[in-house]
Amino acid sequence: MKTTWLFLLLAVSLNQNSVDKLYLLGKFDPSADSRFVKLTAQYAQGSALNGYLRKETFEAFKKMAVAAQKDSVPLIIISATRNFDSQKKIWENKWNGKKKVDGVNLTTVSDLKERCRLIMLYSSMPGTSRHHWGTDMDLNSLENNYFQSGVGLKVYQWLTAHAADYGFCQPYTNKAGGRSGYEEEKWHWSYTPLSKAFLKEYVKQVTYADIHGFDGSEQAEAIGSIESYVKGVACP
Repeated sequence: MKTTWLFLLLAVSLNQNSVDKLYLLGKFDPSADSRFVKLTAQYAQGSALNGYLRKETFEAFKKMAVAAQKDSVPLIIISATRNFDSQKKIWENKWNGKKKVDGVNLTTVSDLKERCRLIMLYSSMPGTSRHHWGTDMDLNSLENNYFQSGVGLKVYQWLTAHAADYGFCQPYTNKAGGRSGYEEEKWHWSYTPLSKAFLKEYVKQVTYADIHGFDGSEQAEAIGSIESYVKGVACP
């Protein structure tokens, strides 16, 4: 059942909390933004303990987590909002070889477009991530294998059956159906009453001239970071 409060919430959010380009690009501090709320230990672990989400997102998630727990399914946020600076650190650690990607130091990859492609199997360029918006979160594990058996399988089956009732979708599904961009991420869930509108605004407001300020940014257009990745979602 999709309840009308989700769509009323969207209308209120758009009227009272319009988003500008800097917001869409993640160039703000969620800890200083009244639209965001800090996560609590009851629902978050690891780095997400100091994380933030949009208030609407977190309220909907708490309702979903309570319902899942009644079915003995644990839902734990392990990553939430990441602003431009946070995403830049993740990106540049991979770009500059401080963190290997599938065991490879990417400074050994001289083709810069290919270096981008390897990072963007699972990580976004700064300024292009849905995690900037406070609508998206990673749950339980960052490994697809976790969701293929045991507790992880139970979590994924519950989410695919019930998450939409609370306004959530999995934006990066299996690519067999022709979806472009990032590989499947069974852990990544998005609060669509907000993210759908933010994606629409992103496509309207942001151009490649706005994607800069990090190593490798000059490859953004060549790799199609907007057309293939920002727009490459299963549920906008």
